[in-house]
Amino acid sequence: METLVASGIGILTAAGVYLLMRRRTFPVVIGLSLLSYAVNLFLFATGRLVVDRPPIVGASAAPVDPLPQALVLTAIVISFGMTALIVVLSLRGFLESGSDRVDMSSPEDDAAGVDPSFAEERR
Repeated sequence: METLVASGIGILTAAGVYLLMRRRTFPVVIGLSLLSYAVNLFLFATGRLVVDRPPIVGASAAPVDPLPQALVLTAIVISFGMTALIVVLSLRGFLESGSDRVDMSSPEDDAAGVDPSFAEERR
């Protein structure tokens, strides 16, 4: 079970980092969401992964640390707020520039094969 959760967290992290490096804003937003899901799973997994145990502490069960669940709930709220902020910022950037590209080069520079650092010097 631990291997499955660890590999799931690794896959979510790798996909999130890959999407963060894209040139469009929508994949960047999805990448940030995937990274926040990976962090939530990691925080949840720190509270011990146990199968067939009651979620509520009873007389016979060992005490369970409630801190990871509280951290996950807090992280979910924060990641929702950050996702909303990033969506609004990307929408504003699209409306201001007319393009949803993250880098500063123009589509004409990409078609011509111009390096973005040289494109800035040219302007």
